[in-house]
Amino acid sequence: MKISFVIPCYNSSKNISKVIQEIDDAMKQRQEIEYEIILVNDCSKDNTAEVIKSIAQKRSNLIAIDLAKNVGQPNALLAGLNYVSGDYIMTSDDDGQTPVGRVFDFLDEIKKGYDVVCARYIERNQPSAFRRLGSVLNRKMSDWLIEKPKGTYMAAFFMARRYIVDEMVKYRQPYPYISGIILRTTQNVGNIDIEQRVRASGHSGYNIKKLLKLWLNGFTAFSIKPLRVAVGVGFGFAGVGVLTAIITIIRKLVVANIQVGWSSLMAVNLLIGGVILIFMGLIGEYIGRIYMCINETPQYVIKDIVKSEDKKERP
Repeated sequence: MKISFVIPCYNSSKNISKVIQEIDDAMKQRQEIEYEIILVNDCSKDNTAEVIKSIAQKRSNLIAIDLAKNVGQPNALLAGLNYVSGDYIMTSDDDGQTPVGRVFDFLDEIKKGYDVVCARYIERNQPSAFRRLGSVLNRKMSDWLIEKPKGTYMAAFFMARRYIVDEMVKYRQPYPYISGIILRTTQNVGNIDIEQRVRASGHSGYNIKKLLKLWLNGFTAFSIKPLRVAVGVGFGFAGVGVLTAIITIIRKLVVANIQVGWSSLMAVNLLIGGVILIFMGLIGEYIGRIYMCINETPQYVIKDIVKSEDKKERP
């Protein structure tokens, strides 16, 4: 049996060695199990690329992949998943917050018959109120949009069987949403309670812009429900408009000299116009993503791969 660890890396030159050491320490418990580590540098601004390449040159069970441009954690994860050779695949963050040393807890759980086992965070170390709110909203959104099994928690920290990963990497569109990709493959998902640790050093690579982009990917990648909501809202406003027109006519017939309110009319026009523009933008987002997919925009571009000492490949 073999376990593959896939870790997207971004500005993690100070943390990644500790994560690797945690994996090594955990795997010593069962030395009969082979393992490999695949590190994907997502065009970091620090010297992460040099650090992981240096480690890869000294180890036969570690692959360092260097991407040509920053594509985000989901795309970088898929890049790494394309190079796994294990029977089970484990993902992890690069900042030390995910206790990857609990790999055998995940393995024992997945052997109960699950296809995927995800972390369920009973405590999250997110100092930012915005990040905490974003996590809650993202969870609620995924509950509604991708219709995950009731009581199941999805997370980027998970273990999956090989055939699940083989199906996941078939998704070649430039806007991946990992939870959606997993759930379109299987709904046989288990959970393990995890406490998220404090970052070893540095700060999160997710700013407001990146979080909104990630949220939008989930919002549009695997569901047309937002468009159906737009239709429903349109019918709702149309109904209110018809009702308002009837009331206006009746009032005019009853009170001949009633004054028409210019301010209220402008307020209604601005409200309806704003709603129309919002949903036109939503439709435009879907159309734009369709265009980008037709244009075959790549998920990622690999600049360099280092597998072991004196063995260097270029795609």
